[in-house]
Amino acid sequence: MKILITDSATLKSNGDLSLEVFKKFGQVFEYEAISRQELEKEIIDTDILLCNKTIIDKTLMDKSPTLRYIGLFATGYNNIDIATAQQKGIVVCNAGSYSTNAVAQQVIGFILNFYTKISEYDAFVKNGGWQRSPVFSPLVFPSDEVWGKTLGLIGYGSIAKAVEKVALALGMNVIVYTRTVREENPKFVSLDYLLQNSDVVSVHCPLNDQSREMFNAETFEKFKDGAYFINTARGGVVNEKALFDALESGKLSGAAIDVLTEEPMNKDCILKTAKNITITPHTCWAPLTTRKRLLGIVCDNIAAFLDGKTQNNVAK
Repeated sequence: MKILITDSATLKSNGDLSLEVFKKFGQVFEYEAISRQELEKEIIDTDILLCNKTIIDKTLMDKSPTLRYIGLFATGYNNIDIATAQQKGIVVCNAGSYSTNAVAQQVIGFILNFYTKISEYDAFVKNGGWQRSPVFSPLVFPSDEVWGKTLGLIGYGSIAKAVEKVALALGMNVIVYTRTVREENPKFVSLDYLLQNSDVVSVHCPLNDQSREMFNAETFEKFKDGAYFINTARGGVVNEKALFDALESGKLSGAAIDVLTEEPMNKDCILKTAKNITITPHTCWAPLTTRKRLLGIVCDNIAAFLDGKTQNNVAK
């Protein structure tokens, strides 16, 4: 059995994670970052393909009569042509909730950093600001407490629920908008109500035709004045020019994002120069503990597939 890994460089930091475990399933062909030309050649006789963000479209699937399984080193699967996979009977399995803890802690980290101004004060001190201060506590940056603030969650999967748990422990109020009909509970509200009443809005929905650029100029206009916006889901749910304008105008007091529409960041990305924005390079899921959990889930998915007990199949 031929197993093709297309982008292993996205999984490892200085070789801290071994992919040797996949050899128990067959002959492994590992590429750190396969080119399209190489992929078109290698996929022809591939049985199992494992990828993170490599785009696997109809053209590629048509080239491989042997392809039976696509395994994702990720929760999201918008890089896979699911309709074609379904048509061809190719099983596509994602890694489910492997990154729940890591993403949730980064969301909370974004919130705490914004309200405490830790990074700003750290830079101030290291640039000599405290040494030059005439008082023992230079109150340079306006900080605030998170206690009593309202957090609006867009989507209510495992990550959003984990964020909610910590936010409640910090004394925040939590409201939720989700397209899925939920039980009668006052925390489930309309999108307009959430935008108008949330001090912090955090996005946790998948990228699909319904959510693509759902955060646009019209949406940001509905936000509570001075709200803080967080996106750790997918870059495509946000119109980046609209986010830039909302920050520049002061409609939003700040934003924190871990994802962009185009990754790696394009040199012309408008958000790079936006006011009051924190950007991390799609690394919410990066802790080694998290990546080890990811590897284990991907292995378990393959084992279950080969045993005829497919799990985490998103191409049903």
